[in-house]
Amino acid sequence: MVMDRKKILISCDSPRSLLDFRGKLMEALIEKHEVMVFSPKIDQESISMRLKEMGVKIYENELNPSNVSIGSDLKYLVALHKVIRAVKPDVFFPYTFKPVIYGSFVAKYCRVQRITPMLTGLGYNFLDTGPRTWVQKITRILLKLSLRASKRLHIIFQNQDDYELLIREHVLTKRNKFAVVNGSGVDLSSYEYSPPNVQQISFLMIARLINAKGIKEYYEAAKLIKAKFPEVEFKLIGPYDDNIDAISDDLYAKIRSDGTIQYLGLLEDVRPYIRQSSVVVLPSYYGEGVPRCLLEGMAMGRALITCNSVGCRETINPLLRKANGFLVPVKDARQLASKMEYYIRHTDDIARFGANGRKYATEKFDVNKVNETMIRVLEGTY
Repeated sequence: MVMDRKKILISCDSPRSLLDFRGKLMEALIEKHEVMVFSPKIDQESISMRLKEMGVKIYENELNPSNVSIGSDLKYLVALHKVIRAVKPDVFFPYTFKPVIYGSFVAKYCRVQRITPMLTGLGYNFLDTGPRTWVQKITRILLKLSLRASKRLHIIFQNQDDYELLIREHVLTKRNKFAVVNGSGVDLSSYEYSPPNVQQISFLMIARLINAKGIKEYYEAAKLIKAKFPEVEFKLIGPYDDNIDAISDDLYAKIRSDGTIQYLGLLEDVRPYIRQSSVVVLPSYYGEGVPRCLLEGMAMGRALITCNSVGCRETINPLLRKANGFLVPVKDARQLASKMEYYIRHTDDIARFGANGRKYATEKFDVNKVNETMIRVLEGTY
């Protein structure tokens, strides 16, 4: 059967994610289809150049992904409407919250034939941490309206928990068509295995500096470990930017100056730092899809410590004989420190868990396997 060439419009909230998370998918799609992206302004020339080399057409907007900005959001709606009217895509593929919510509304209004929104985690909008904020309430209402079941809509989830939560919260119904994929996958050829450093033990966390990623817990666990094992190193990679859940100025100042953690900021390539590390840590309760940093650590043969929370738990092999890391309770710095101490005292398990993690990444999270399912959903053959 010969597949008709389709026009596929991809909408995101971050230019960096286009190559980091969807690069291999676009490479596969461009072989048979016309691919376009609708992205916030791309300031990095390397990203725009690579997209153009691939044959991807770029349309830009002024979306602010991290904060509520009515002006920015309305401009996004108007700009997307113009683009869809102009290019007439056969498939509209938005991912992350704002593109999913606003984009699905516009695509339905413009009668796009196939709409395939991907929820890359539910973030803090569905965290059960007390009374709902007005932002959370509005997000739930908008998500329910935008994802109302139709023949043209097929939702993609990165874990089963998110689908079941939205069913329980009555955001979705059993009439909604959906597929579950294993996160965004990881390119095993780019993230090659290397033996972990067990002579100089170091822990590495890669995350935005927001509360729900567990930055405070990582810092507090590091202080506990440093008091007993001062030679152990702790590193943190990630941006500190304008976000409604950003860590406090006080915690940020401590991270930068008191020597507990080596803060490296936002880096283009994390692979050298994963290679230098012994264990990759992510104590997140954010509402992840499947965290990319954990997949990258697994692919490179690093043992893990992460939380028993949505998305994160997907990365830990439940078979004890194939163990690749530990799950700890959310917001529990002492339990986190306890698992760190275990690795310090059992360095053989750092190597054994890391090797198991590489195998698990190969079996479950290979980006090519993930993209096979994604492409079937986008093409309408799933």
